Amino acid sequence: TVMAAPMTNDQSWFYALALGVSFLKCLLINVFILWLNFFLFFYFFQATSEWTLDYPPLFAWFEYGLSHIACFFDKEMLVVPNLNYASPATVLFQRLSVIVADVVFFYAVKECCKCLREDKGKDLLGKPSFILTVLLLWNFGLLIVDHIHFQYNGFLFGVLLLSIARHCQNRHFEGAFLFSVLLNLKHNSSFNCICFILTQRFIDKSRSSLFIKGQLPQVLSRLFPFKRGLCHAYWAPNIWALYNIADKAFSILGVKFRLLDINKLPKASMTGGLVQEFQHSVLPSVSPLATLVCTLLSILPALFKIWHRPNGARGFLRCLVICALGSFMFGWHVHEKAILMAILPLSLLAVDSRKDAGIFLMLSVTSHYSLFPLLFTTQELPIKIFLMLLFTIFSLASLKTLFRKGGALLNPLEVTYLLGLIPLELICEFVYPLTVWQKTFPFLPLMLTSVYCALGVTYAFIRLYISLLTCSDTTKKTKMQ
Repeated sequence: TVMAAPMTNDQSWFYALALGVSFLKCLLINVFILWLNFFLFFYFFQATSEWTLDYPPLFAWFEYGLSHIACFFDKEMLVVPNLNYASPATVLFQRLSVIVADVVFFYAVKECCKCLREDKGKDLLGKPSFILTVLLLWNFGLLIVDHIHFQYNGFLFGVLLLSIARHCQNRHFEGAFLFSVLLNLKHNSSFNCICFILTQRFIDKSRSSLFIKGQLPQVLSRLFPFKRGLCHAYWAPNIWALYNIADKAFSILGVKFRLLDINKLPKASMTGGLVQEFQHSVLPSVSPLATLVCTLLSILPALFKIWHRPNGARGFLRCLVICALGSFMFGWHVHEKAILMAILPLSLLAVDSRKDAGIFLMLSVTSHYSLFPLLFTTQELPIKIFLMLLFTIFSLASLKTLFRKGGALLNPLEVTYLLGLIPLELICEFVYPLTVWQKTFPFLPLMLTSVYCALGVTYAFIRLYISLLTCSDTTKKTKMQ
């Protein structure tokens, strides 16, 4: 079924929000020089920089197309050995390319808003389409990940949201095709592909050239970097962060009570802030195969539910979010920014259901705070605090207004947990740097942030699963159908 009625004729607010966020991007984007002159055949073999190319083939063609425009700005940026090249013309080109590519994201948001049922007579702040537009276009996580920590994520998320919109509009073939395009642009959507069964024919054809050219082993080694270790340098707030801290706690207690010999324990490199493989001290070390099995097991109940009792667009969206969260929670070498794969689609559910709105607030606030370490300089501190407060206050106020009947969106325990982020930030940013432990244990603030946020993300994942498995097959007609 379709998620319902068109937006009102007066859409001036949408264009104002889109232009506003584009202006903000002009101010915030840092340069991240892409290697724009690599032909597909050599794309996955290039190793000039330590930052190896680890995007699927279609992204290589995207960069190749950009290189034909970049040469009019500064040809030197296309010279491969020019690492960290950042001329004014190069910075200008990178900023403009992100903003222009984000047109896809803007269009996708507009299409998602068309899937919402509007109640006539409501003021602007009470319209689900307006709230959804702000939650997507001005998403705090996307702002700092895509437009400060530069990587064209807005463009890629635009393809994802457009695919979702097409499915919600009963244009399933278009939705499947768009998702296959996304999968060839960015492979971290792999576990979502089970929700897009129709994409298989496109995936097979688009990847066949890799077999012909014999590049498949090299492609897999880049797309799935198993040598980089279970966790990223900064642990993503997932189940493995909790697993790591439990292993560390057991090893400390074991040594203290003389149950373990400190000389026989593996070196605790997992707390060193480095990207590398490591062994756990007490708990069994986790292999890539183990993470794959855990990920599949975490999403199988949702897939079984959606297969037997689809529950329309709402059920499809919940399953999609759970697949994204499952791969984030149990995946190998997950980046902290991958949580946006769940937050952005969850925004559509947040303006439709009170229960989902509460889950969205828990997940978005916790996950957005977990992105704070991406901006680590002193001058960026007030920017990230201000932007997150602005987005959080709007999210809470607008969703509370939208679901004014029925009580609070968050229970006292959830409110207490979220308020705990305030003392955590004060300790990590202001108190700990003044202590003697800063030089001895520099990774401790990151570890505290990761572990604390992992608790919130895990809680939201469990709540979302309960919501999926306990929801009735026949739901009331709300904003989304």
